[in-house]
Amino acid sequence: MTAVAETNEPGGDASARSARLRHLIVTVYGLYARSDGGWLSVAALIRLLAELGVDEPAVRSAISRLKRRGILESRRQAGAAGYQLSGEALAILREGDARIFRRRRATLADGWLLAVFSVPEPERHRRHVLRSELTRLGFGMVAPGVWIVPAQPDDATAQTLGRLGLDSYADLFHAEHLAFGDPADKIRQWWDLDELARRYQDFIDAHEPTLRRWSPAGAAAAAKHEAFADYVRAVTDWRRLPYCDPGLPAELLPSGWIGIRAADDFFALRALLEQPARVYVQQVLSG
Repeated sequence: MTAVAETNEPGGDASARSARLRHLIVTVYGLYARSDGGWLSVAALIRLLAELGVDEPAVRSAISRLKRRGILESRRQAGAAGYQLSGEALAILREGDARIFRRRRATLADGWLLAVFSVPEPERHRRHVLRSELTRLGFGMVAPGVWIVPAQPDDATAQTLGRLGLDSYADLFHAEHLAFGDPADKIRQWWDLDELARRYQDFIDAHEPTLRRWSPAGAAAAAKHEAFADYVRAVTDWRRLPYCDPGLPAELLPSGWIGIRAADDFFALRALLEQPARVYVQQVLSG
């Protein structure tokens, strides 16, 4: 993968930085392009990414990769060159909105969503796709062919499996745990809570200093372009976490679960930064 040249974004090797830039671009499109059919001009995108410390060649390289992956499609609008989100990308973003910006955790009273699937051996490649998609959606594996996730009113599993043509291989059930074993012990088998805690700590380490900087006193003096940069970074780092931790019930989590603190940080940043960031983007797009 192409390195991200002249970027202030943290990261390790060139591949990680390149992937990071693609994630930032998808965040920008998801937050600010969908009201215009998913389209942004190349010039506007380059200007916006400059606020994140990314130079023009790196942006163009990342756009090309996103186009090859079917996430972006080239289109001219009013004589300007630009890219729009593909239909598939728009669907994925719509499905993700409720989860990414959902504050509520599931409770034991909500029960569980079970996905039970069987894929014929000649179609084992579909089995891999199905398992990968359930993992992406935050499911834990109870047993081969039986996966579990906390039930949520806005769960999009059925829509996602239908969109991918995987619905004929699976059945979804609403269930509750009745007996045999402590559910708090079970979720440690089904999800890697230590890894989740590490990811939440990484988010806190990266963004609590930003939250302190955006205290009421500091917010008055800060520029809108800074709000944009900080908000895009926060959303980019946050949007994977609600899939790794699909709202696991607090009753089953360790006392003082760090994910609750991380969520408090994210939603506090959102309350402070979302509006000034949007105003800045509107100024760029209208200018």
